[in-house]
Amino acid sequence: MNIEERARQFKEAFARLRAEIGKVIVGQQEIVENTLVCFFARGHALLEGVPGLGKTMLVRTMASACELEFSRIQFTPDLMPADIVGTDVVHEDESGNRVFEFRPGPIHSQIILADEINRATPKTQSALLEAMQEGTVTIGRKTYTMRQPFYVMATQNPIEMEGTYPLPEAQLDRFLLKVQVDLPTKDELKEILARTTDAVTPAAEKVINGEEAMEYRAFIRELLTADNIKDYAVRLVMATHPDSDYAPDMVRKYVRYGSSPRGAQALTIAAKVYAAMEGRLQVGFEDIQRAAYPGLRHRILLNFEGEAEGIATDAVVKEILAHVPEIETGG
Repeated sequence: MNIEERARQFKEAFARLRAEIGKVIVGQQEIVENTLVCFFARGHALLEGVPGLGKTMLVRTMASACELEFSRIQFTPDLMPADIVGTDVVHEDESGNRVFEFRPGPIHSQIILADEINRATPKTQSALLEAMQEGTVTIGRKTYTMRQPFYVMATQNPIEMEGTYPLPEAQLDRFLLKVQVDLPTKDELKEILARTTDAVTPAAEKVINGEEAMEYRAFIRELLTADNIKDYAVRLVMATHPDSDYAPDMVRKYVRYGSSPRGAQALTIAAKVYAAMEGRLQVGFEDIQRAAYPGLRHRILLNFEGEAEGIATDAVVKEILAHVPEIETGG
């Protein structure tokens, strides 16, 4: 099968997935798209929004539409790493001998919802790191490989910060995209009531399976990104650093530290999915720009002055996009 045919199939599958999830999730099209973008880019998503906006329903519906095993982890202050990754337990075999048996935790699934991840201690939060980055979990002397496709969607509540443990920058960097979940409009809220309080509750039908998802993930990696597009993504990331020649005045004034190289990787791979979902085989400047907000907002660390003045990282990204040209002139 040639790449044009595979591109057509991916575009159709993405549109069907989006439509099936839309049967259950009201509005939030950008959120739905970005969570799917993360999935096909082999990344993980961080969703930020107040409770009750359908984040759990979104990931559960997505797992159903992709025919993948779903697991939900509710993060609390007393949650331990073993509660996530699993542990060895002692039991007696048929001969009466005591033997160790591994009991896997909820991380040993395919689509994981890490709900309110900032409510658990850093030690427990870090239990996700190896699984997210390496696709493995090490317990004692044994390493267990996660079943593919493997996808983590974490949520955090931006309002109730008392008694929480903000994710360190190193762990934030592990998330490909950070997606802001906004409150529904009046019409969307009425539709939510209709779907959740009537006798019939809508459900998503299966669109693809795990094997097809892996094929689509491989296809995304094959898409081409021209050198001038890569250069643009690199300059955007460099512009997030206050000591860079590309940085606008806002970055120099309010930013303490900018994006790591993972930011450039996030922009490029997410842009590939944006292009593919529209049936295009090459990434454009508009795809990089579309990926800039979810790809960079959690990778920009404000300084004291920026935090004191209530500067939003999205405002910083907007200024960077306005400041950095698509094609570099001179030099």
